[in-house]
Amino acid sequence: MKRILLILAGALLLSACVSKKNNNPVQYSGNPISEGWYADPEGIVYDDLYWIFPTYSDLYENQVFFDCFSSPDLVNWTKHENILDSAEVKWANKAMWAPGVIEKEGKYYFFFAANDIQDESEIGGIGVAVSDRPEGPYKDLLGKPLINKIVNGAQPIDQFVYKENDSTYYMFYGGWRHCNVVLLNNDFTGIRPFPDGELYKEVTPQDYVEGPFMFKKDGKYYFMWSEGGWGGPNYKAAYAIADHPLGPFERIGTILEQDPEIATGAGHHSIIHNPKSDDWYIVYHRRPEPNIHRDHRVTCIDKMEFDENGYIKPVEMTFEGVAADPL
Repeated sequence: MKRILLILAGALLLSACVSKKNNNPVQYSGNPISEGWYADPEGIVYDDLYWIFPTYSDLYENQVFFDCFSSPDLVNWTKHENILDSAEVKWANKAMWAPGVIEKEGKYYFFFAANDIQDESEIGGIGVAVSDRPEGPYKDLLGKPLINKIVNGAQPIDQFVYKENDSTYYMFYGGWRHCNVVLLNNDFTGIRPFPDGELYKEVTPQDYVEGPFMFKKDGKYYFMWSEGGWGGPNYKAAYAIADHPLGPFERIGTILEQDPEIATGAGHHSIIHNPKSDDWYIVYHRRPEPNIHRDHRVTCIDKMEFDENGYIKPVEMTFEGVAADPL
């Protein structure tokens, strides 16, 4: 217990830390960025604010709502509580996971998974809700799941929507070591066929388990995912680089994994880019040491850097977090 209290005290101290560099005060976020257990974070920039949308990490039957966080500078975070819950999503009753939000024409569309379905006789899968603001409140868009099927062996969870252009939105998703991609229709109420007539394409890279994510840099598509078991210390994140958003995705290497001196089980991440400073950040969850519960996961943020060839350097996890970077 003493060690736990010391670690928590250290985290709180770092969250408010100020250091002197070049005679200028530098404020750091500290890791984790907030109190409470949160996992599977998606980070994005809207309205001159950084946003993080995580899973509330608890027993499945308690995962029936979402909170989110906003910040002008990556250091000072505001918590927005209960932006969507199972009272609004009538078909969801547990395991509401891995949210992601995308803006279109002044509306914010909140994608999520619910119910941890094991076969198609169960109701659940990937849903979508809508709001006029990033912080909600969100309303269920369909009154039913967007995807309730198990296709190509992929459990319908961990969806990520990638905007290619104003009329092309890809949704990558999948657990159980399979990743699918679909094309969303223009109002996000369903999926539409690819030019070859297929509705679902499997794009599973080597060692993929879950948690897909994509970003584009210098004309290249960086596809990322999590490997290992989410409940254990060896959870980690890997990536590929492709010339096309549908791949093929050839695994390059691991960029985020445990450091027993700091935390274990580091994965299910996303990327935030500040276009004004060209800084890149990885937002992820990890398991503090000593780990006290299956669901003891916290959301953290650290710098992500590239080498001269465009490859991602291995991420160094820190307690310090990142320096203030106002938008």
